[in-house]
Amino acid sequence: MDIQNVLGHKVKEAVKSIFDIELSSVEFQPTRKDFEGDITVVVFPMLRHIKGNPEQIGGQIGAFLDEQVEEVSGFNVIKGFLNLVISDGFYLQFFNSVYDTENYGYVSKRNTDAVMVEYSSPNTNKPLHLGHIRNNLLGYSVAEILQASGKKVYKTQIINDRGIHICKSMLAWQRFGNGETPETTGLKGDQLVGKYYVAFDKAYKAEIAELIAQGTEKSTAEKEAPILLEAQEMLRKWETGDDMVVALWTTMNGWVYNGFEETYKNLGVDFDKLYYESDTYLLGKDVVEDGLQKGVFYRKEDGSVWIDLTDEGLDEKIVLRSDGTAVYMTQDIGTALQRVKDYPDINGMVYTVGNEQDYHFKVLFLILKKLGFLWATNLYHLSYGMVDLPTGKMKSREGTVVDADDLMADMTQTAAQLSEELGKLEGYSDAEKQELYRIIGLGALKYYILKVDPKKRILFDPQESVDFQGNTGPFIQYTYARIQSILRKADSKVDLSGFQNSTDQGVTLSVVEELHPKEKELIKRIQLFPEIIGLAAENYSPALIANYVYDLVKEFNSFYQQVSILGEADTSKKVFRVRLSKKVGEVIRSAFQLLGIQVPDRM
Repeated sequence: MDIQNVLGHKVKEAVKSIFDIELSSVEFQPTRKDFEGDITVVVFPMLRHIKGNPEQIGGQIGAFLDEQVEEVSGFNVIKGFLNLVISDGFYLQFFNSVYDTENYGYVSKRNTDAVMVEYSSPNTNKPLHLGHIRNNLLGYSVAEILQASGKKVYKTQIINDRGIHICKSMLAWQRFGNGETPETTGLKGDQLVGKYYVAFDKAYKAEIAELIAQGTEKSTAEKEAPILLEAQEMLRKWETGDDMVVALWTTMNGWVYNGFEETYKNLGVDFDKLYYESDTYLLGKDVVEDGLQKGVFYRKEDGSVWIDLTDEGLDEKIVLRSDGTAVYMTQDIGTALQRVKDYPDINGMVYTVGNEQDYHFKVLFLILKKLGFLWATNLYHLSYGMVDLPTGKMKSREGTVVDADDLMADMTQTAAQLSEELGKLEGYSDAEKQELYRIIGLGALKYYILKVDPKKRILFDPQESVDFQGNTGPFIQYTYARIQSILRKADSKVDLSGFQNSTDQGVTLSVVEELHPKEKELIKRIQLFPEIIGLAAENYSPALIANYVYDLVKEFNSFYQQVSILGEADTSKKVFRVRLSKKVGEVIRSAFQLLGIQVPDRM
């Protein structure tokens, strides 16, 4: 039962009965911790309709609710805030109704319309780095949250496997590689190819310096360095289907795909469908022609095609060059249409792309709307800020990026060091220790990134993220493990089956009738979980889930410190507290699943 919905109707009934006024809505908020109560009716908005003192108005409404609503067991008024005390019976009834609910908080019935979530979408000239990690974690988590909220979800990426950057790595491998492969070097394929992207940049800069020394202007040298001209020629050969260039492109991209797959597996993300830019870069031209006929686009004298968005506060945007070749915007239009063609049930798309592309997506979405596609109203750019390290900004051309594989390995090692210092791993085998370190290290990394609102820039501190205290993944994982320890001990001490009886509806009822304030607070937190999932889905924000579960864990630890569980003399209370602990653990696990984070049974 939704207590807010019940109270909303009753408050309107009270206002009608007392003041003969029809209220259209009622504003609620959680009662502040320094006041008695569970839910607060905000009286101030009513003053637009009711003349009088807000405290008196609140008192009259409170008295009505106290008499008329079974679930209200008391009230107090502080200025314009009516604080209502909800009965223990209501919270016990709620808890008993959800105790055996699997994946409580998740919506099991799927919508018929689907949403596609795009994330990762890397270039095939280098390994994934720290920025890609934030992208992947955000996209994957949002997909999981949308699914938990009842959406049907397809996870996808478009792999940028063509262009001059790919040719740079290919050319450098031809010049300096001596035929080495991932097998002969022991390097992951993406790392090997990335090594030659860095090698190209080094050789390119050396040639520029040599040309400048010979008297060439810097700007000219940058355009005419022989190695760059050769890379551009290689791109032209690829576009014309040159057999040797295409064969090398296929081989080196294959190395990269294998490397990416290993990174994705270690990171714990996956995809339902892969798109490749080499297949999609010609898409969209026919849409441009259709848009010209509809008057959405216009052609300039040089033959290029544009759209004028100045009335919408943007500018004019080219969608087809004068030579008939497409631009990225054209390709993105075509790819969106191709996705709807591949998955006809799609009625929305989420693009997980850094905030440097904010303008691009504003234009893309507006163009698709002007072209008349109804699903274009449900497009969302999941824009996110950069991730910085204490050491400074990353530059992939110079080889100073933080490699995703290296970072994950470092996080595991950091978790190992801290865990060994805590010295609580007696009885663990080496394999069990390594798996625990991996779970803690990755949990620390994921939680640290996902607890921040996507739009904010992050300064990622690996050492801080693995702290076992505070708003961190390991702190929450440790609390989950503590709950599992309580449950293991309870198995041998408490007979749960002996303290329940069934109603006609088959709902398991607890024998306790009165709640400790800490028990009540925990149940209130549990009750919020479905609403938080809905808000996180609506706002495309895993941070709402992360901070909810942190608040839940803080509340549980306060309960654990102040209320005896297994040491409680009253057996019925002991059983109830074990059950309450079990449900908290299940919600922690479910919330962390939405963030792509594992929880260990022991720490």
